[in-house]
Amino acid sequence: MANNLVEFTDDNFDAEVLKSDLPVLVDFWAEWCGPCKMISPIVEEIASDYNGKVKVGKVNIDFNQQVAMTYGIRGIPALLVFNSGAVANQIVGAVPKNHITEILDEVIT
Repeated sequence: MANNLVEFTDDNFDAEVLKSDLPVLVDFWAEWCGPCKMISPIVEEIASDYNGKVKVGKVNIDFNQQVAMTYGIRGIPALLVFNSGAVANQIVGAVPKNHITEILDEVIT
């Protein structure tokens, strides 16, 4: 995982995501998921591009099922954008980078 990507877990999700001062992009993924592997480099690029503006991290749903259940994650990859502790937007599936950045730009402006 890239230096500026955070690993979110059932244990740290509340502190790292819900109580974050910055908007947060959360990538729900699993090792066995092909589309997750396709979108992973895009998420890493976004973590670098938005460093200091948006916190970016990943939740491995195989090891953190409570968070996945809480947010109704049924298909992966699923990207949730949190702002002020609430879900501001959600993207399911492998999408182009510009689709994700447009949503992030709406949240941070």
